[in-house]
Amino acid sequence: MKIGIVCYPSYGGSGVVATELGKQLAQRGHEIHFISYEQPFRLDQYYENLYFHEVDIPSYPLFKYLPYSLALTNKIVELIAQEGLEIIHAHYAIPHSLAAFLASTIKEQSRVKVVTTLHGTDITLVGKNSSFEKITKFSIEASDGITTVSESLKQNTIETFGIAPSRIEAIYNFIDTKEYCRGTAEQKFSWNRGKEKNIIHISNFREVKNIPDVIEIFAQINREVKSNLLLVGDGPQRHKAKGLVNKLGLEERVYFLGKQDNVISLLSSADLFLLPSAKESFGLVAVEAMACRVPVIASRTGGLPEVVKDGVTGFLAPPGAIAEMASYGIELLQNQELQSETAQNARHWVVRKFNAEQIVTQYENYYRKLVNN
Repeated sequence: MKIGIVCYPSYGGSGVVATELGKQLAQRGHEIHFISYEQPFRLDQYYENLYFHEVDIPSYPLFKYLPYSLALTNKIVELIAQEGLEIIHAHYAIPHSLAAFLASTIKEQSRVKVVTTLHGTDITLVGKNSSFEKITKFSIEASDGITTVSESLKQNTIETFGIAPSRIEAIYNFIDTKEYCRGTAEQKFSWNRGKEKNIIHISNFREVKNIPDVIEIFAQINREVKSNLLLVGDGPQRHKAKGLVNKLGLEERVYFLGKQDNVISLLSSADLFLLPSAKESFGLVAVEAMACRVPVIASRTGGLPEVVKDGVTGFLAPPGAIAEMASYGIELLQNQELQSETAQNARHWVVRKFNAEQIVTQYENYYRKLVNN
């Protein structure tokens, strides 16, 4: 099949999943065309059957804001004509699904199908905004196919926009479990000092990620089990996080590592992963951690109960339950047998439930069903 993938090129989950899906599909012989304003950061080398098309946004004095949505639509129209695309897969509703729909309408003589994958904040945040609510609903309903990254997000979409349940299919995010596995890279890092434990958190440091809770949980764990906290990522909560670390006197225990393209070696040095988010529609980073045999302590919210098996691959607690999450962390880190068993369970769970081979096949079957209809 010839498939166009429209996504944001950033470090966020939607861009990562879209990029990895395109790479996996290209390996299976499909012709993949990425369409965005920048090359997705995970397209860092040449891949056979995979192409990137940059959207050129015109600068014109009349426009106060550059018309990216229109330029994107025009680029999709060009590619439908030039490359004979059969599927346009839009990741994130606005503006991608709307641009894909407009392009398919302009090229109505083509048989291109539009698939929209909803990732979370495009429904729970952007979609609920009064400035975008009606156009988000229209874009979703106008799509030939609709997928969500979890059953929880599917239910949110139904409740928020009144979409018929039969129109939405939940297809989980995935990782390449051959790539994501625990290595021996922990020997290279300065924070491995004897018997100390390493706790890790990875995110874009937005308010919804509850970065202060990560630090508070770590502080309570560190009182009982000498540990280090690795904070991977960057964002608006970084300054607040540094202030709290200083206030708690944890400067020598907390490492701000910034954005990292490859987190496998960092996860391989960790004993525990913290994800106390206020909301998560899926939690891809938790899957990456568990694949590297790192137990996860996370909030019982959104799609996380579908990702983390409570008491088996880690532990769940209500958002904001700092003391409860800390107690789970202390229990895991003080009980080597429990930690090892949970880590082993985590790896097996990811391989069985979220491996690329299984999930990419679901997308292939979904595409074929749309094209054949």
